[in-house]
Amino acid sequence: MKGKEKGREKSRAQLDREQVLDTAARLVKRHGPRALTMRALAAELGTAVTSIYWHVGNRESLLDALVERTLADLGEIRATGRAPAQRVASVARALRHQLLDHPHLVAMVHERGLTERMFLPAQRALVHEVHEAGLRGARAAEAVRAVQVHVVGHVLVERYRERAPEQHPGEDELWTAQAAEQDGALARALAGPVDAEALFTTSVKALVAGLLGPAP
Repeated sequence: MKGKEKGREKSRAQLDREQVLDTAARLVKRHGPRALTMRALAAELGTAVTSIYWHVGNRESLLDALVERTLADLGEIRATGRAPAQRVASVARALRHQLLDHPHLVAMVHERGLTERMFLPAQRALVHEVHEAGLRGARAAEAVRAVQVHVVGHVLVERYRERAPEQHPGEDELWTAQAAEQDGALARALAGPVDAEALFTTSVKALVAGLLGPAP
């Protein structure tokens, strides 16, 4: 009996809380939140389930800790560029990459009702930049929300396209037949693959230029 107790203590001593959270985050990233069970996590770590409970508590406590760490890791977003439009667009790009790089963890944050808190660092960065561009009040708020919605919408469309079944006919088939008509270059471009990064850059630049331009 004493030998078993010593073995348990040894397992606990070999682990630490950060190691448990690192492994849990990798499991979520690979397979999604539903795959994160205490048994699966213990198997991944090569330890007993009781050792997991010792370091992070039950599964709900583990999920809470993962969410808090995700929010901390997303952290502050810093604008880059000299002109106001460049800096606002850089915040939009940074937010897009955060959402794309952590899909399962972001979903977990959303499921626990912390989405608005997750977006707060990006909103603060956008508020600062639109203020620097001279916008105030309702117009500044509208600009911040418009950029945020644009980013989220673009990310959702990207994920939909990734998960959608193969299309028959696809864009290449639909537009190849039109290539000899009035705008062959357009048809050929639409028949080709979508460059999501370039498309986002083009669309966010146009949006920001309109938002920061003269009031209608």
